[in-house]
Amino acid sequence: MEYLVIKTIHIISSVLMVGTGFGTAFYLFFANRSGSVEAIAVVSRLVVRADWCFTTPAVIVQPLSGAYLLYLSGWPLNSFWIVASLGLYALAGVCWLPVVWLQIRMGKMALAAHQGKTQLPPLYWVYARRWEILGYPAFTAMVAVYFLMVTKPMSF
Repeated sequence: MEYLVIKTIHIISSVLMVGTGFGTAFYLFFANRSGSVEAIAVVSRLVVRADWCFTTPAVIVQPLSGAYLLYLSGWPLNSFWIVASLGLYALAGVCWLPVVWLQIRMGKMALAAHQGKTQLPPLYWVYARRWEILGYPAFTAMVAVYFLMVTKPMSF
């Protein structure tokens, strides 16, 4: 029973992490395309809040619950799917950390532009492009992690 409880926590946290990341990226991507400073200010603030409330805790729970599941199940740590999953998770994390910083900066710029009734500064769009570019490998890596977790291939 303990294994199934931890596995449930692991699955729910993975859904929160990837789902929140994809959902917030979707809304900020399209808010940016709208050109509405007010919409961008609101959405960027909520994206940062969602990352702190959902993504960050899930990012912490994932490796802890995963390590405990490995311990309970007895999988060798050098199994291909485990090593590959950890590498891809690290890649996603390396992309995600600057994304969080960019989101915070973008949110502040959007709020200032909205309050000042001005256009977004050119730096906002530089950050938005970097934010978008970092999101593609992070999301792709997490889709690959899901595949590896479900199929558990011993080699590739």
